[in-house]
Amino acid sequence: MAAGMKQLSKTFIWILMGMLIVGLAGFGAVNFTSSASSVARVGDEEVSIGTYVRELQREQRALQAQTGQAVSMAQLSAFGLDRVVLGRLISLAALDHEAKDLGLSIGDENLIEELGSIDAFQGVNGAFDREAYSFALSNAGLSEKEFEEDLRREAARTIVQNAVLSGTEMPGILTETLTGFIGARRSFSYVQINAADIALTVQVPADAELQAFYDAAQDQFMLPETKVITYAALRPSMLLDEVEIDEAALRRLFDDRSSQYQVPERRLVERLVFADDDAAASAKAQLETGGATFESLVDARGLTLQDIDMGDVTMGDLGAAGTDVFAAQVGDVAGPLPSDLGPALYRVNGRLEAQITTFEQAMPDLREELASDRTRRLVEAQAEDIDDLLAGGATLEELATESGLELVQIHWTDNASDGIAAYEGFRTAAAAVTAEDFPAVDFLDDGSLFALRLDEVLPERPEPFADARDKVLAAWQADRLSTALREQGEALLAQAESAGFAEDAEVKTEAGLTRTAYIDTVPADLVTQVFEMEAGNFRLVQDAESAVVVRLDGILPPEASDDMNLLAQALQAQLDQALAQEVFQAYVQDVQARAEPRVDQQALNAAQANFH
Repeated sequence: MAAGMKQLSKTFIWILMGMLIVGLAGFGAVNFTSSASSVARVGDEEVSIGTYVRELQREQRALQAQTGQAVSMAQLSAFGLDRVVLGRLISLAALDHEAKDLGLSIGDENLIEELGSIDAFQGVNGAFDREAYSFALSNAGLSEKEFEEDLRREAARTIVQNAVLSGTEMPGILTETLTGFIGARRSFSYVQINAADIALTVQVPADAELQAFYDAAQDQFMLPETKVITYAALRPSMLLDEVEIDEAALRRLFDDRSSQYQVPERRLVERLVFADDDAAASAKAQLETGGATFESLVDARGLTLQDIDMGDVTMGDLGAAGTDVFAAQVGDVAGPLPSDLGPALYRVNGRLEAQITTFEQAMPDLREELASDRTRRLVEAQAEDIDDLLAGGATLEELATESGLELVQIHWTDNASDGIAAYEGFRTAAAAVTAEDFPAVDFLDDGSLFALRLDEVLPERPEPFADARDKVLAAWQADRLSTALREQGEALLAQAESAGFAEDAEVKTEAGLTRTAYIDTVPADLVTQVFEMEAGNFRLVQDAESAVVVRLDGILPPEASDDMNLLAQALQAQLDQALAQEVFQAYVQDVQARAEPRVDQQALNAAQANFH
């Protein structure tokens, strides 16, 4: 009994959580005269105000931990959590009422055993500690009587739950049917015609033919809903001429970046180190006589090319070997030459020329970098004045004229990503703007400011033929190829149905594939269609890249394997659990309906009004 009491079944908890709405539907907000010690009565059981408040506090703490913000009673009510808590407590009270009617309870001995098994109530010796018990309950705001009664009720609920759920088992035929569907296999043969192998004569359609194709397939050439937006922008780069940069500062930055602007000549090198000069010389001799390759020497040492790769190095990086290695041609092996690890052979895999950037060449970039912070501050300094002008009724056009802002009109959609539309700040503003909004200053990540205005919204519409002509031509060519592919596929299908696949046909076969099998290069739904066929039948399956004529050769049952056995067991367990949940849910609904829950709305309102 104690083992059964030790924890309320997880299934039971989740069933109750899933039945909150159902639970609430079983009672009405019917006031009754009470002493305001409870918010609801379910049969002979009460849902006390204290219990209700504690559960609300628990939900409040959970929500605060999730959001990181304080949550008020009004917010709990807005989220519906007050009803959730009440529904949960009424469901539990209904089960308590049922257990009492059935005469279910646990004895004092089992209760004592259960108390002794709770870690929070144990002393340092692992035995039940009366002081720890009292201290823990005091911190939780519970009396010993309340807690022990809750424990007795919880155990009784567990007994009811186990009685209802024990022996609940879904008929095996359903598991067999599902396993048979999932594990079913098919063997089939097919011949594939690839679009790339179809030779079509070059044909340029007349405009009238293209126009007719466009008219018949306008849904392929639709433009999305588009916002016509005018924006004015001030970018830091537009103010570079207003910022004076001292040449000395530019030269200091150039010197600091010398490694970036003065990149010496480099080589891509692999280095194979040997224990001594004789071993290195012997290896070099094998290379020169053709008795070995550099790769075989590396492999003989138990190494890989990645182990000996030095990457790109300068002459100085190679020390005493630098001159000879840099004199070697790409692909040559130089050495034996010294290294800090011993004599080595060096293979040169690439040559990287020196990259020298003069001060004059780097100056525009250096100047822009040094000026960027200052120009950003200049933009920020103008932001308030520009915003004031907009608030005073100035148009974007007037800002462009009087304040030197860039003025642009664009057609913006959710897919736009060019120019200013690449900035998330602009995209967010453009998505939200309406015709009623007035332009206001906003900023981009690069320090630019902008203000935008919605001029009009163009609904989804066909792209004009003149603008879509290249797309129409490409679609016409694709349709022509698809038609040729289908015609050849239908001819192959007719031949196969009358006399089978031709002897010279390239027939491919697949054996024992399940529904989830994937075959590269064939139409994506080929396997799905195969499972719709009868044995011996042929079918044409086509996509844009190929046409496949397939014959179903065999219908096979699921494979007898450990994986299928495990799948069947998992399905059976899942179905049993689903049935148990439905049965228990129906039982709790019946229990709740018979217990006739009644809510004291006045007490409930008072509890919520005093909740903090």
